[in-house]
Amino acid sequence: MAALSSLSRFLPKKMQNTVDAYLEALELLAEVKDARVLSALAPAGIRGLLLHRGKQGVPTQMPATHSAHFDWTYPSDQPEMAELYQRAKTGQWTSEQLPWNTNVDPENPEVQILPEKFLDFTKLEARGIHLNDREKQRLLADMATWMLSQFLHGEQGALFAAAQVTEAVQFFDGKLYGATQVMDEGRHVEVFNRYLDTKLNKLYQINDNLFVIIDSLMSDGRWDMKFLGMQIMVEGLALGAFSTLYKQTEEPLLKELLKMVIQDEARHVHYGVCALREHITKTISQREREEREDWAFEVALLMRNRFMAYEVYDEWFSGGKLSRAEWRQFAQETPGMQMFRQVMFSRLVPNLREIGLMTDRILPRYEEVGLMQYFDGRAADKITAAEMLSDAA
Repeated sequence: MAALSSLSRFLPKKMQNTVDAYLEALELLAEVKDARVLSALAPAGIRGLLLHRGKQGVPTQMPATHSAHFDWTYPSDQPEMAELYQRAKTGQWTSEQLPWNTNVDPENPEVQILPEKFLDFTKLEARGIHLNDREKQRLLADMATWMLSQFLHGEQGALFAAAQVTEAVQFFDGKLYGATQVMDEGRHVEVFNRYLDTKLNKLYQINDNLFVIIDSLMSDGRWDMKFLGMQIMVEGLALGAFSTLYKQTEEPLLKELLKMVIQDEARHVHYGVCALREHITKTISQREREEREDWAFEVALLMRNRFMAYEVYDEWFSGGKLSRAEWRQFAQETPGMQMFRQVMFSRLVPNLREIGLMTDRILPRYEEVGLMQYFDGRAADKITAAEMLSDAA
């Protein structure tokens, strides 16, 4: 693949970018070393990375297979989940509580959605891209819009996954709590969509890598894999992203919206830890645990390395002075995205440790990629939403 990438430099820029996209997709799949993990991710990878099913302008049909778990005795079987259910009921809120009358100008330098330091414009200038002040504000606004668009798409995935998990989870108290999460996710879809539609007047298509993860989770029939993927991985990603934007933004409506959503998401990740902790450490076989351990590690790397905002690149720089590969390097190095990855893993790694998916067997791989620095952090069942907001302030 390196030879093909080198040869592509002699092609016209548009063809270079096409080749780069396909090579990156193949490289992404080739990075998955475990055959069981590859078999779980490959069908979704083909649909998302090669066929771009999320960008065809029509509703996506995803195959969903799982068993619905009924219990006609209605046991009170998980006190921690029952307590979460009570908290969730009292923590409900409506979109009408947000200050929607706030005037939002995404290009206003006095009230920035993202500060200028979020992007390192000197790295663009070094590549011959010189933006004036207005263009910089527009690019920052588009990066914020891209992030919020991915939040919206992710929340739709979470809405459907939460509905599946409510059916499939083995704990009856978990079903009651799961019903509140379905409501939470529906509300999140509502508020992010309303903000994008009425305040930013723009929506980016789903990132192909996010599509792959959602597709893979929707089509996996195992309830605990849905929990692991959505409640731990995707919700961990969301908490990192929400916290990053909450800390960076000066726009008051968005800040209040994110504050409310973060409080819900803190419960969701706690639910995932609660549901999986005993199941993974005491119920499943060692072989099954190792498969989930490998899957979590591989997906963590995909989330760290592959959310590169290509949708923004396509709009701003495709066919111009900046190649797709150069944009990827810029996105990897730019301060805001580095902060996002740092916050994401500070939330994610302790939860994987808490549920038993960071054993001595897998720790050297986390050490190798520089993620062990987050190992001793507090898991979701040990940190409150108020503390998360305080950390992000």
